[in-house]
Amino acid sequence: MARHTRWVTETGTGHSQRLVATFRRMAAEGRDLAGEARLLDAMIPPGSSVLDAGCGSGRVGAALAERGHTVCGVDADEFLIEAAREDFPHVEWLVGDLSELDLTAGGQRRIFDAAILAGNVMPYLAPDTEVQVLRRVGAHVRPDGPILVGFGTTRGYAVADFDAHAIAAGLIVEQRFATWDLRPWRADADFAVTVLRRPAGD
Repeated sequence: MARHTRWVTETGTGHSQRLVATFRRMAAEGRDLAGEARLLDAMIPPGSSVLDAGCGSGRVGAALAERGHTVCGVDADEFLIEAAREDFPHVEWLVGDLSELDLTAGGQRRIFDAAILAGNVMPYLAPDTEVQVLRRVGAHVRPDGPILVGFGTTRGYAVADFDAHAIAAGLIVEQRFATWDLRPWRADADFAVTVLRRPAGD
């Protein structure tokens, strides 16, 4: 669960609280916090269902909901989920370990049109759970649905390792960019935004 993730072991006490305070301040200042949401919104039909995996305090999922999508956000950090529920009560927010993700409705697995893992979710996972997380997320997305993943390349998690983990999870690495506004990918970029998909016939 959350205590085993790098988010807990490597960021120190109070990091979640500081993160919430930072994003609330930036929102109050009118800063643009919706770049990730704009990109995914351009990739999916209006009114899509989206899994916000590792949703943190909810800014990306909330921005997608504002654009008319139905969003379910999941994060292992209870403090961040409580902040998301407080700031964006119209969106569904759940506490959960992504490596054990198993969302159901009516006895059936919930399937979303798309998923997004923004905000350095992958580098902060518990060690050796990357393939399992990608497999679990992928299992909740319809075949050929996009899974959009962004993380910093200087955080100890190599892009090559991510690609290997994605392939091991049964996903296709389709496209990569250096920023959320689609700057071209280059090997020395300090950020990677990758489009994954489940195979269409999966």
